[in-house]
Amino acid sequence: MNLFVCYPKCSTCNKAKSWLEENNVSFLERDIKLNNPTFDELKEWYLKSGKEIDSFFNKSGLVYKSLNLKDKLKNMSLEEKLNLLSTDGMLVKRPILITDNKVLIGFKEEDYKSIL
Repeated sequence: MNLFVCYPKCSTCNKAKSWLEENNVSFLERDIKLNNPTFDELKEWYLKSGKEIDSFFNKSGLVYKSLNLKDKLKNMSLEEKLNLLSTDGMLVKRPILITDNKVLIGFKEEDYKSIL
């Protein structure tokens, strides 16, 4: 079963959810604010995604900006970044779609088409 990690008040998450429903992609929905990803989940998703760890940060979010992470991330280790991401779901870019063999961060329709 695909896991769709989202924030229900996020318009991008809602677009992605609509796309999944319109394309009959089954998924289990998880609210990132109520059920924040753990360190181990984030590490697994990061490794499976093939992306840089920094792409998991919600760089337009208020928490990211208030912690001044733009400058701080450069000097942090992978473990420190994963620890930080696991402290607050609002730090994590969303939505995240986890399939058997892919992890998609954010919503780009062309990326989502690759799971069909």
